[in-house]
Amino acid sequence: MDFSTFHLTVPLWEIVLRGTVVFWFLFLIFRSILRRSMGSVGVSDFLFVVIIADASQNAMSGDSKSISDGLVLISVLVFWNLLIDYLSFKYVWVRKMVEAQPLVLVKNGVLQRKQMRKEFVTQDEIMAKLREEGIGNISEVKQMQIEMDGEISVVRYDNA
Repeated sequence: MDFSTFHLTVPLWEIVLRGTVVFWFLFLIFRSILRRSMGSVGVSDFLFVVIIADASQNAMSGDSKSISDGLVLISVLVFWNLLIDYLSFKYVWVRKMVEAQPLVLVKNGVLQRKQMRKEFVTQDEIMAKLREEGIGNISEVKQMQIEMDGEISVVRYDNA
């Protein structure tokens, strides 16, 4: 039986280095560009992720040809992901650095256009979300914001 598919064809340090560099590069891209992709993934967002995945595969793998090369690379990516999750849970300053802060889109019934421009959110999108929430007029909204996970939350004025 041929076990050559299981031995490393690229030095271990190179796989770790390539995986680390590409992980952090992609992390910065997704952190800064795809903020609201968690809440609503559009076709162009999905296409962007697929293209990035394909392009980054070549940058990460080099000339790797074995299963072991791929397993090491996957392990490096999982390591960085788990480490970021752990550190952001344990340290507030890390959480602030890696997670997008909530962004107010409507305050006291007034559109916050500067914030909307930051995230490329249109008035039509806001009105659609309000309709989903059963709100007919923007004046009924105390606050609407994009949360850290990309979801949009709406708080109505209390009628009482």
